[in-house]
Amino acid sequence: MSEECVICVSNVALRPQHHLYARLRHLHEFFCNQFGKEPRFYVRMPGRIDVPAQSGPKWYNYYLCGIKGIYEEMQQTSQLTFQPIGMAIALSGNIPPASGLSSSSALVSAAVLATACIHQLPLERKHLASISARCERYIGTQGGGMDQAIAYLAKAGYAQFIEFHPKLYATPIQLPAGVCFVVANSLAAKNKAASSDFNERVVECRLATRIVAKHCKFNNWRGMMRFVQLQEALQCTLAELEELILRWLPKDIYTRDELCARELKVSDEEFEKEFLTVNTRQMMQFKLRQRALHVIRESLRVAKFRAICEEVAGLDSEMKNQHSSVKLSNSNANQNGNVIGAELVGEGVKVENSTNRVALLSQLMRQSHQSLKELYECSHTDLDRLVALSDEAGVGARLTGAGWGGCIVACCDSMEASRKYIEMLKEKYFKCLPQYLLDQYGANDFNDVVFATFPGNGAEIFKVNFVHG
Repeated sequence: MSEECVICVSNVALRPQHHLYARLRHLHEFFCNQFGKEPRFYVRMPGRIDVPAQSGPKWYNYYLCGIKGIYEEMQQTSQLTFQPIGMAIALSGNIPPASGLSSSSALVSAAVLATACIHQLPLERKHLASISARCERYIGTQGGGMDQAIAYLAKAGYAQFIEFHPKLYATPIQLPAGVCFVVANSLAAKNKAASSDFNERVVECRLATRIVAKHCKFNNWRGMMRFVQLQEALQCTLAELEELILRWLPKDIYTRDELCARELKVSDEEFEKEFLTVNTRQMMQFKLRQRALHVIRESLRVAKFRAICEEVAGLDSEMKNQHSSVKLSNSNANQNGNVIGAELVGEGVKVENSTNRVALLSQLMRQSHQSLKELYECSHTDLDRLVALSDEAGVGARLTGAGWGGCIVACCDSMEASRKYIEMLKEKYFKCLPQYLLDQYGANDFNDVVFATFPGNGAEIFKVNFVHG
Protein backbone atom coordinates (compact mmCIF):
# COMPACT_ATOMS: atom_id res chain seq x y z
CA MET A 1 0.00 0.00 0.00
CA SER A 2 1.47 3.38 -1.04
CA GLU A 3 2.37 6.10 1.47
CA GLU A 4 -0.40 8.27 -0.01
CA CYS A 5 -2.99 5.69 1.10
CA VAL A 6 -1.81 5.53 4.71
CA ILE A 7 -1.39 8.33 7.24
CA CYS A 8 2.06 8.15 8.85
CA VAL A 9 3.04 9.92 12.05
CA SER A 10 5.67 12.49 11.08
CA ASN A 11 8.05 14.65 13.09
CA VAL A 12 7.84 18.36 12.36
CA ALA A 13 10.26 21.11 13.45
CA LEU A 14 8.31 24.37 13.68
CA ARG A 15 10.00 27.75 13.65
CA PRO A 16 8.26 31.02 14.63
CA GLN A 17 7.83 32.07 11.00
CA HIS A 18 5.77 28.96 10.16
CA HIS A 19 2.07 29.78 9.69
CA LEU A 20 1.05 27.12 12.25
CA TYR A 21 3.63 28.03 14.91
CA ALA A 22 1.59 30.48 17.02
CA ARG A 23 -1.57 28.41 16.90
CA LEU A 24 0.11 25.11 17.80
CA ARG A 25 2.24 26.77 20.45
CA HIS A 26 -0.89 28.14 22.10
CA LEU A 27 -2.57 24.72 21.86
CA HIS A 28 0.52 23.06 23.32
CA GLU A 29 0.62 25.43 26.30
CA PHE A 30 -3.11 25.00 26.89
CA PHE A 31 -2.78 21.20 26.87
CA CYS A 32 0.16 21.24 29.28
CA ASN A 33 -1.61 23.61 31.68
CA GLN A 34 -4.84 21.64 31.50
CA PHE A 35 -3.47 18.11 31.85
CA GLY A 36 -0.01 18.56 33.37
CA LYS A 37 1.79 16.62 30.65
CA GLU A 38 3.01 16.89 27.06
CA PRO A 39 0.74 15.89 24.15
CA ARG A 40 1.81 12.72 22.35
CA PHE A 41 0.78 13.94 18.89
CA TYR A 42 -1.27 16.48 16.94
CA VAL A 43 -3.98 15.82 14.36
CA ARG A 44 -4.76 18.32 11.60
CA MET A 45 -8.02 17.93 9.70
CA PRO A 46 -9.03 20.40 6.95
CA GLY A 47 -12.48 21.69 6.04
CA ARG A 48 -13.67 21.70 2.45
CA ILE A 49 -15.37 23.78 -0.22
CA ASP A 50 -17.59 22.57 -3.09
CA VAL A 51 -16.53 23.58 -6.57
CA PRO A 52 -19.71 23.21 -9.17
CA ALA A 53 -31.10 31.24 16.23
CA GLN A 54 -31.58 27.44 16.80
CA SER A 55 -28.90 25.67 18.81
CA GLY A 56 -27.57 22.36 17.55
CA PRO A 57 -25.61 19.54 19.18
CA LYS A 58 -22.74 20.58 21.48
CA TRP A 59 -19.34 20.42 19.79
CA TYR A 60 -18.11 17.54 21.97
CA ASN A 61 -20.94 15.32 20.73
CA TYR A 62 -19.35 15.42 17.28
CA TYR A 63 -16.08 14.27 18.82
CA LEU A 64 -17.86 11.50 20.69
CA CYS A 65 -19.33 10.33 17.36
CA GLY A 66 -15.80 9.75 16.08
CA ILE A 67 -14.78 7.82 19.20
CA LYS A 68 -17.94 5.69 18.96
CA GLY A 69 -17.17 4.94 15.30
CA ILE A 70 -13.71 3.55 16.10
CA TYR A 71 -14.97 1.61 19.13
CA GLU A 72 -17.64 -0.06 17.01
CA GLU A 73 -15.08 -0.82 14.30
CA MET A 74 -12.79 -2.51 16.84
CA GLN A 75 -15.64 -4.51 18.35
CA GLN A 76 -16.65 -5.79 14.91
CA THR A 77 -13.15 -6.65 13.63
CA SER A 78 -11.10 -7.64 16.69
CA GLN A 79 -10.85 -11.26 17.78
CA LEU A 80 -9.81 -10.13 21.24
CA THR A 81 -11.80 -8.49 24.02
CA PHE A 82 -11.97 -4.78 23.28
CA GLN A 83 -10.16 -2.59 25.81
CA PRO A 84 -10.78 1.14 25.27
CA ILE A 85 -7.94 3.52 26.06
CA GLY A 86 -8.63 6.88 27.68
CA MET A 87 -7.46 10.13 26.07
CA ALA A 88 -6.72 13.69 27.14
CA ILE A 89 -7.74 16.02 24.30
CA ALA A 90 -7.39 19.73 23.58
CA LEU A 91 -9.02 21.24 20.51
CA SER A 92 -8.14 24.28 18.39
CA GLY A 93 -10.07 25.12 15.24
CA ASN A 94 -10.26 27.95 12.73
CA ILE A 95 -13.06 26.58 10.52
CA PRO A 96 -16.06 28.85 11.23
CA PRO A 97 -18.98 26.83 12.67
CA ALA A 98 -22.23 26.69 10.66
CA SER A 99 -20.46 28.25 7.66
CA GLY A 100 -20.73 25.36 5.19
CA LEU A 101 -17.00 24.55 5.37
CA SER A 102 -17.42 21.20 7.13
CA SER A 103 -16.39 22.18 10.65
CA SER A 104 -18.49 19.34 12.06
CA SER A 105 -17.11 16.75 9.62
CA ALA A 106 -13.55 17.92 10.32
CA LEU A 107 -14.15 17.46 14.05
CA VAL A 108 -15.65 13.98 13.66
CA SER A 109 -12.86 12.95 11.29
CA ALA A 110 -10.18 14.28 13.66
CA ALA A 111 -11.72 12.24 16.49
CA VAL A 112 -11.69 9.12 14.31
CA LEU A 113 -8.03 9.60 13.35
CA ALA A 114 -6.86 10.39 16.90
CA THR A 115 -8.78 7.46 18.41
CA ALA A 116 -7.50 5.07 15.74
CA CYS A 117 -3.92 6.21 16.37
CA ILE A 118 -4.23 5.83 20.15
CA HIS A 119 -5.51 2.26 19.68
CA GLN A 120 -2.76 1.47 17.13
CA LEU A 121 -5.14 0.73 14.28
CA PRO A 122 -4.05 0.91 10.62
CA LEU A 123 -4.38 4.54 9.49
CA GLU A 124 -5.66 3.81 5.99
CA ARG A 125 -7.19 6.98 4.54
CA LYS A 126 -10.14 5.55 2.63
CA HIS A 127 -11.16 3.26 5.46
CA LEU A 128 -11.00 6.04 8.06
CA ALA A 129 -12.99 8.31 5.73
CA SER A 130 -15.72 5.66 5.47
CA ILE A 131 -15.83 5.22 9.25
CA SER A 132 -16.02 9.01 9.72
CA ALA A 133 -18.91 9.34 7.27
CA ARG A 134 -20.82 6.52 8.92
CA CYS A 135 -20.40 7.66 12.52
CA GLU A 136 -21.27 11.32 11.87
CA ARG A 137 -24.80 10.11 11.20
CA TYR A 138 -25.10 9.41 14.93
CA ILE A 139 -25.60 13.16 15.31
CA GLY A 140 -28.75 12.85 13.17
CA THR A 141 -27.58 14.21 9.81
CA GLN A 142 -27.98 11.91 6.81
CA GLY A 143 -24.80 12.99 5.00
CA GLY A 144 -23.30 11.15 2.08
CA GLY A 145 -19.59 11.04 2.93
CA MET A 146 -18.19 13.73 0.62
CA ASP A 147 -16.90 15.96 3.43
CA GLN A 148 -15.06 13.15 5.19
CA ALA A 149 -13.64 11.80 1.93
CA ILE A 150 -12.03 15.09 0.93
CA ALA A 151 -10.79 15.68 4.48
CA TYR A 152 -8.71 12.50 4.23
CA LEU A 153 -7.95 12.32 0.50
CA ALA A 154 -7.21 15.95 -0.42
CA LYS A 155 -4.01 16.65 -2.35
CA ALA A 156 -2.29 20.03 -2.43
CA GLY A 157 -2.80 21.89 -5.69
CA TYR A 158 -5.57 19.62 -7.00
CA ALA A 159 -9.33 19.40 -6.94
CA GLN A 160 -10.61 15.88 -6.27
CA PHE A 161 -13.16 13.97 -8.32
CA ILE A 162 -14.67 11.68 -5.68
CA GLU A 163 -16.68 8.56 -6.47
CA PHE A 164 -18.46 6.33 -3.95
CA HIS A 165 -19.79 3.59 -6.19
CA PRO A 166 -18.86 0.77 -6.24
CA LYS A 167 -16.27 1.93 -3.67
CA LEU A 168 -14.63 5.15 -2.49
CA TYR A 169 -12.16 6.46 -5.06
CA ALA A 170 -10.59 9.90 -5.58
CA THR A 171 -9.04 11.18 -8.81
CA PRO A 172 -6.81 14.29 -8.54
CA ILE A 173 -7.85 16.95 -11.07
CA GLN A 174 -5.23 19.50 -12.05
CA LEU A 175 -6.71 23.00 -12.09
CA PRO A 176 -5.81 25.51 -14.82
CA ALA A 177 -2.64 27.47 -14.07
CA GLY A 178 -3.23 30.53 -11.92
CA VAL A 179 -6.68 29.52 -10.70
CA CYS A 180 -7.42 30.29 -7.07
CA PHE A 181 -10.60 30.22 -5.04
CA VAL A 182 -12.11 32.86 -2.79
CA VAL A 183 -14.28 31.94 0.19
CA ALA A 184 -16.74 34.58 1.44
CA ASN A 185 -18.78 33.94 4.58
CA SER A 186 -22.26 35.44 4.37
CA LEU A 187 -22.39 35.27 8.20
CA ALA A 188 -25.87 33.83 7.95
CA ALA A 189 -25.42 30.78 10.18
CA LYS A 190 -27.34 27.54 9.77
CA ASN A 191 -26.74 24.43 11.83
CA LYS A 192 -27.93 21.57 9.62
CA ALA A 193 -28.14 19.20 12.60
CA ALA A 194 -30.54 21.58 14.36
CA SER A 195 -33.25 21.49 11.67
CA SER A 196 -34.84 19.01 9.29
CA ASP A 197 -34.13 20.93 6.07
CA PHE A 198 -31.01 18.96 5.13
CA ASN A 199 -32.59 15.57 5.84
CA GLU A 200 -35.76 16.59 3.98
CA ARG A 201 -33.72 16.94 0.78
CA VAL A 202 -32.15 13.53 1.38
CA VAL A 203 -35.60 11.99 1.88
CA GLU A 204 -36.95 13.62 -1.30
CA CYS A 205 -34.03 12.32 -3.38
CA ARG A 206 -34.44 8.80 -2.01
CA LEU A 207 -38.18 8.88 -2.71
CA ALA A 208 -37.56 10.10 -6.26
CA THR A 209 -35.10 7.25 -6.85
CA ARG A 210 -37.49 4.62 -5.54
CA ILE A 211 -40.50 5.87 -7.46
CA VAL A 212 -38.64 5.92 -10.78
CA ALA A 213 -37.23 2.46 -10.01
CA LYS A 214 -40.77 1.22 -9.29
CA HIS A 215 -42.04 2.62 -12.60
CA CYS A 216 -39.12 0.87 -14.32
CA LYS A 217 -40.40 -2.44 -12.91
CA PHE A 218 -37.48 -3.23 -10.61
CA ASN A 219 -38.56 -5.74 -7.96
CA ASN A 220 -35.95 -4.35 -5.55
CA TRP A 221 -37.10 -0.75 -5.94
CA ARG A 222 -37.45 -0.31 -2.18
CA GLY A 223 -33.72 -0.87 -1.76
CA MET A 224 -32.71 1.68 -4.38
CA MET A 225 -31.96 4.85 -2.46
CA ARG A 226 -29.37 6.57 -4.67
CA PHE A 227 -29.52 7.69 -8.26
CA VAL A 228 -26.21 5.97 -9.02
CA GLN A 229 -27.80 2.62 -8.09
CA LEU A 230 -30.68 3.31 -10.44
CA GLN A 231 -28.37 4.45 -13.23
CA GLU A 232 -26.26 1.31 -12.90
CA ALA A 233 -29.32 -0.95 -12.88
CA LEU A 234 -30.69 0.76 -15.99
CA GLN A 235 -27.25 0.96 -17.64
CA CYS A 236 -28.14 4.42 -18.87
CA THR A 237 -26.41 7.78 -19.19
CA LEU A 238 -27.12 10.73 -16.93
CA ALA A 239 -28.98 12.41 -19.80
CA GLU A 240 -31.20 9.34 -20.20
CA LEU A 241 -31.80 9.26 -16.44
CA GLU A 242 -32.85 12.91 -16.61
CA GLU A 243 -35.46 11.98 -19.24
CA LEU A 244 -36.85 9.28 -16.92
CA ILE A 245 -37.11 11.80 -14.09
CA LEU A 246 -39.12 14.14 -16.31
CA ARG A 247 -41.35 11.29 -17.49
CA TRP A 248 -42.17 9.64 -14.15
CA LEU A 249 -42.09 12.68 -11.87
CA PRO A 250 -44.09 15.30 -13.80
CA LYS A 251 -45.65 17.15 -10.86
CA ASP A 252 -44.21 20.14 -9.01
CA ILE A 253 -45.53 18.99 -5.63
CA TYR A 254 -46.57 15.56 -4.37
CA THR A 255 -48.66 15.23 -1.23
CA ARG A 256 -48.03 12.59 1.39
CA ASP A 257 -51.41 10.96 0.74
CA GLU A 258 -50.70 10.88 -2.97
CA LEU A 259 -47.34 9.17 -2.51
CA CYS A 260 -48.80 6.57 -0.16
CA ALA A 261 -51.94 5.75 -2.15
CA ARG A 262 -50.88 6.22 -5.75
CA GLU A 263 -47.10 6.07 -6.18
CA LEU A 264 -45.87 3.68 -3.48
CA LYS A 265 -49.09 1.91 -2.45
CA VAL A 266 -48.17 1.79 1.23
CA SER A 267 -49.94 2.81 4.44
CA ASP A 268 -49.11 6.10 6.14
CA GLU A 269 -47.57 4.17 9.02
CA GLU A 270 -45.36 2.18 6.66
CA PHE A 271 -44.42 5.34 4.76
CA GLU A 272 -43.33 7.08 7.96
CA LYS A 273 -41.33 4.11 9.18
CA GLU A 274 -39.62 3.07 5.92
CA PHE A 275 -39.35 6.22 3.84
CA LEU A 276 -38.83 9.05 6.35
CA THR A 277 -36.24 9.79 9.02
CA VAL A 278 -36.84 10.63 12.66
CA ASN A 279 -36.79 14.40 12.11
CA THR A 280 -38.71 14.39 8.79
CA ARG A 281 -41.86 12.57 9.91
CA GLN A 282 -43.79 15.84 9.81
CA MET A 283 -43.35 16.21 6.03
CA MET A 284 -46.63 16.49 4.10
CA GLN A 285 -45.45 17.83 0.71
CA PHE A 286 -42.54 16.71 -1.46
CA LYS A 287 -40.76 18.29 -4.44
CA LEU A 288 -39.32 15.15 -5.97
CA ARG A 289 -38.77 16.24 -9.57
CA GLN A 290 -36.91 19.42 -8.63
CA ARG A 291 -34.56 17.67 -6.20
CA ALA A 292 -33.85 14.86 -8.64
CA LEU A 293 -33.17 17.23 -11.54
CA HIS A 294 -30.71 19.21 -9.43
CA VAL A 295 -28.75 16.09 -8.50
CA ILE A 296 -28.61 14.74 -12.07
CA ARG A 297 -27.73 18.07 -13.67
CA GLU A 298 -25.15 18.83 -10.99
CA SER A 299 -23.49 15.51 -11.82
CA LEU A 300 -23.39 16.57 -15.46
CA ARG A 301 -21.81 19.90 -14.45
CA VAL A 302 -19.18 18.08 -12.39
CA ALA A 303 -18.33 15.93 -15.41
CA LYS A 304 -17.99 19.06 -17.56
CA PHE A 305 -15.82 20.78 -14.94
CA ARG A 306 -13.52 17.77 -14.85
CA ALA A 307 -13.40 17.50 -18.65
CA ILE A 308 -12.46 21.17 -19.03
CA CYS A 309 -9.67 20.87 -16.46
CA GLU A 310 -8.31 17.70 -18.05
CA GLU A 311 -8.50 19.19 -21.53
CA VAL A 312 -6.72 22.35 -20.41
CA ALA A 313 -4.02 20.25 -18.74
CA GLY A 314 -3.63 18.35 -22.00
CA LEU A 315 -3.35 21.57 -24.01
CA ASP A 316 -0.81 23.01 -21.57
CA SER A 317 1.21 19.83 -21.81
CA GLU A 318 0.99 19.93 -25.61
CA MET A 319 2.24 23.51 -25.71
CA LYS A 320 5.21 22.64 -23.49
CA ASN A 321 6.07 19.63 -25.63
CA GLN A 322 5.77 21.68 -28.82
CA HIS A 323 8.31 24.11 -27.42
CA SER A 324 10.53 21.07 -26.87
CA SER A 325 9.96 19.88 -30.46
CA VAL A 326 8.08 16.78 -29.37
CA LYS A 327 5.44 15.54 -31.82
CA LEU A 328 2.07 14.61 -30.28
CA SER A 329 -0.80 12.43 -31.40
CA ASN A 330 -3.90 14.24 -32.66
CA SER A 331 -6.08 12.48 -30.09
CA ASN A 332 -6.60 14.24 -26.77
CA ALA A 333 -9.41 12.02 -25.50
CA ASN A 334 -9.51 11.62 -21.76
CA GLN A 335 -9.75 8.27 -20.00
CA ASN A 336 -13.54 8.20 -20.37
CA GLY A 337 -13.37 8.89 -24.09
CA ASN A 338 -15.84 11.76 -23.89
CA VAL A 339 -13.48 14.58 -24.83
CA ILE A 340 -12.26 14.73 -28.41
CA GLY A 341 -9.66 17.33 -29.33
CA ALA A 342 -10.74 20.51 -27.57
CA GLU A 343 -14.48 19.98 -27.69
CA LEU A 344 -16.88 18.72 -25.02
CA VAL A 345 -19.00 16.18 -26.86
CA GLY A 346 -22.62 17.22 -27.10
CA GLU A 347 -22.01 20.64 -25.57
CA GLY A 348 -20.31 22.58 -28.36
CA VAL A 349 -17.95 24.17 -25.82
CA LYS A 350 -14.36 24.54 -26.90
CA VAL A 351 -11.34 25.12 -24.70
CA GLU A 352 -9.03 26.67 -27.26
CA ASN A 353 -6.71 28.76 -25.10
CA SER A 354 -6.12 30.18 -21.66
CA THR A 355 -8.47 33.15 -22.15
CA ASN A 356 -11.72 31.22 -21.75
CA ARG A 357 -10.79 28.28 -19.54
CA VAL A 358 -11.72 29.92 -16.24
CA ALA A 359 -14.74 31.59 -17.85
CA LEU A 360 -16.15 28.14 -18.64
CA LEU A 361 -15.53 26.92 -15.09
CA SER A 362 -17.11 30.10 -13.72
CA GLN A 363 -20.17 29.57 -15.88
CA LEU A 364 -20.62 26.08 -14.43
CA MET A 365 -20.40 27.48 -10.91
CA ARG A 366 -23.08 30.10 -11.70
CA GLN A 367 -25.34 27.40 -13.10
CA SER A 368 -24.72 25.29 -10.01
CA HIS A 369 -25.80 28.08 -7.66
CA GLN A 370 -28.90 28.81 -9.71
CA SER A 371 -29.88 25.16 -9.48
CA LEU A 372 -29.22 25.08 -5.73
CA LYS A 373 -31.38 28.17 -5.36
CA GLU A 374 -34.30 27.21 -7.62
CA LEU A 375 -34.43 23.39 -7.70
CA TYR A 376 -32.83 22.29 -4.44
CA GLU A 377 -33.99 25.41 -2.59
CA CYS A 378 -31.14 25.52 -0.10
CA SER A 379 -29.80 29.02 -0.68
CA HIS A 380 -30.26 32.17 1.41
CA THR A 381 -30.86 35.82 0.50
CA ASP A 382 -27.38 36.74 1.77
CA LEU A 383 -25.78 34.01 -0.30
CA ASP A 384 -27.73 35.17 -3.35
CA ARG A 385 -26.53 38.73 -2.73
CA LEU A 386 -22.90 37.60 -2.68
CA VAL A 387 -23.38 35.58 -5.87
CA ALA A 388 -25.11 38.54 -7.59
CA LEU A 389 -22.17 40.82 -6.68
CA SER A 390 -19.83 38.16 -8.06
CA ASP A 391 -21.77 38.04 -11.32
CA GLU A 392 -21.49 41.82 -11.64
CA ALA A 393 -17.72 41.46 -11.28
CA GLY A 394 -17.57 38.70 -13.87
CA VAL A 395 -16.65 36.06 -11.27
CA GLY A 396 -18.45 32.71 -11.07
CA ALA A 397 -19.57 31.73 -7.56
CA ARG A 398 -21.87 29.29 -5.79
CA LEU A 399 -22.86 28.42 -2.25
CA THR A 400 -20.76 25.74 -0.62
CA GLY A 401 -21.84 23.21 1.97
CA ALA A 402 -25.37 22.30 2.98
CA GLY A 403 -26.70 25.78 2.29
CA TRP A 404 -29.32 27.95 4.03
CA GLY A 405 -26.46 30.25 5.01
CA GLY A 406 -22.72 29.91 5.36
CA CYS A 407 -20.24 30.60 2.57
CA ILE A 408 -19.89 31.00 -1.14
CA VAL A 409 -16.84 29.86 -3.10
CA ALA A 410 -15.73 31.81 -6.17
CA CYS A 411 -13.32 30.96 -8.97
CA CYS A 412 -10.72 33.58 -9.99
CA ASP A 413 -8.12 33.29 -12.73
CA SER A 414 -5.24 34.86 -10.79
CA MET A 415 -4.19 36.13 -7.39
CA GLU A 416 -4.43 39.70 -8.67
CA ALA A 417 -8.01 39.09 -9.81
CA SER A 418 -8.84 37.54 -6.44
CA ARG A 419 -7.47 40.61 -4.59
CA LYS A 420 -9.66 42.97 -6.63
CA TYR A 421 -12.66 40.68 -6.13
CA ILE A 422 -12.11 40.51 -2.37
CA GLU A 423 -11.85 44.29 -2.09
CA MET A 424 -15.11 44.64 -4.03
CA LEU A 425 -16.90 42.26 -1.66
CA LYS A 426 -15.56 44.12 1.36
CA GLU A 427 -16.88 47.43 0.02
CA LYS A 428 -20.25 46.26 -1.29
CA TYR A 429 -21.18 43.52 1.17
CA PHE A 430 -19.13 43.31 4.35
CA LYS A 431 -18.94 47.03 5.11
CA CYS A 432 -22.75 47.15 4.81
CA LEU A 433 -23.33 44.55 7.54
CA PRO A 434 -25.19 45.35 10.78
CA GLN A 435 -23.14 47.18 13.37
CA TYR A 436 -22.66 44.19 15.69
CA LEU A 437 -21.05 42.23 12.83
CA LEU A 438 -18.94 45.23 11.83
CA ASP A 439 -17.68 45.40 15.40
CA GLN A 440 -16.88 41.69 15.40
CA TYR A 441 -15.19 41.31 12.01
CA GLY A 442 -14.28 44.80 10.82
CA ALA A 443 -11.30 45.25 13.14
CA ASN A 444 -9.34 42.71 11.06
CA ASP A 445 -10.57 44.26 7.78
CA PHE A 446 -12.89 41.24 7.33
CA ASN A 447 -9.92 39.00 6.50
CA ASP A 448 -11.39 36.23 8.65
CA VAL A 449 -14.58 36.08 6.59
CA VAL A 450 -13.36 36.65 3.01
CA PHE A 451 -10.05 35.26 1.78
CA ALA A 452 -8.27 33.51 -1.08
CA THR A 453 -7.44 29.84 -0.71
CA PHE A 454 -5.87 26.94 -2.58
CA PRO A 455 -6.42 23.18 -2.32
CA GLY A 456 -4.26 21.73 0.46
CA ASN A 457 -3.36 18.26 1.72
CA GLY A 458 -5.74 16.06 3.65
CA ALA A 459 -5.52 14.68 7.19
CA GLU A 460 -2.16 14.71 8.93
CA ILE A 461 -0.85 13.41 12.24
CA PHE A 462 2.47 14.60 13.61
CA LYS A 463 4.71 15.29 16.57
CA VAL A 464 6.05 18.81 16.99
CA ASN A 465 9.41 20.18 18.03
CA PHE A 466 9.15 23.92 18.60
CA VAL A 467 12.37 25.53 17.38
CA HIS A 468 13.14 29.00 18.77
CA GLY A 469 14.80 31.65 16.62
